[in-house]
Amino acid sequence: MVTQRKDLFEEIKEKLEGKKVRIVFPEGDDKRVLLAAVRLSLNSYVQPVVLGKPEEIKELAHSLFLKTDGLEIIDHLNYDGIEEMVSAFVERRKGKATEQQARELLKDPNYFGTMLVYLKKVAGLVSGAAHSTGDTVRPALQIIKTKPGVKRTSGAFIMSRNATRFIFADCAINPTLDAAGLAEVAVESAKTAKSFNVNPRVAMLSFSTLGSANTPDSLKVAEATKLFREKAPVIPVVGEVQFDAAFVPGVAKLKCPNSEIQGDANVYIFPSLEAGNIGYKIAQRLGQFEAIGPILQGLNAPVNDLSRGCDEIDVIKLALITAVQSLQD
Repeated sequence: MVTQRKDLFEEIKEKLEGKKVRIVFPEGDDKRVLLAAVRLSLNSYVQPVVLGKPEEIKELAHSLFLKTDGLEIIDHLNYDGIEEMVSAFVERRKGKATEQQARELLKDPNYFGTMLVYLKKVAGLVSGAAHSTGDTVRPALQIIKTKPGVKRTSGAFIMSRNATRFIFADCAINPTLDAAGLAEVAVESAKTAKSFNVNPRVAMLSFSTLGSANTPDSLKVAEATKLFREKAPVIPVVGEVQFDAAFVPGVAKLKCPNSEIQGDANVYIFPSLEAGNIGYKIAQRLGQFEAIGPILQGLNAPVNDLSRGCDEIDVIKLALITAVQSLQD
């Protein structure tokens, strides 16, 4: 009997049951974020912490007929622990910010929220409903920084449809990457796959399959594949490879018959941000896949970026994703 894979968020809720992972939302005065935070406060998965003026948040909640009893609201402009935070910020920036500059930056809710993550007062951050990607990512890169051995963050999407689940990267952060960068993104994407019950089988995508073209771009992907094998020798990988050879068994048999991946890749690494962004949106709009993310990879603690076109369900889902990330080693 074949066991049917559960819905992604059913699996996530099982992992988070009873954990009440503390996630900070810097945009507590945004209607969508507040609706999501109140809904999350009613479950046992996430303990939402929202930033903003308490009276304004409570007034907004009242207008939406919401109860804020389960929310923790922090006024980041009048925070009792600000001296500790300023000192920690200055130390972390290692001469790149004075005490006065730190005080000014920490008036920004994204910087303040990121410091809560860095100081381990919360496990992760979700922002971006009313801020740009740069506003969310910049504080994370300056304060939380990337993991040891990881030089960059990258953006992955979980592409989910019924029981089918893929990881696409980088679709959000790095416009261009060299071979070492592509390999690093592939390694981090394989880790993301494992976090969400996907046994990674990696395809390093190109317009060429195993030397069918010989250009700097195709050779870069081939080199990235070699570097990936050195970094993660037990994870199946094929590259450089065209999408059809990575996805369709019959095409794989013709184009790469000796590959350990025969049309069954589930982690797709795109050669550029342009390709990745186009690719995930084609799968989303034509293939009817749900695109969950972008999930920021490679950071020391989870910080994730919403689309400014998000709704409350998107906020809830990304909060759950962020909470799961916080449980990983």
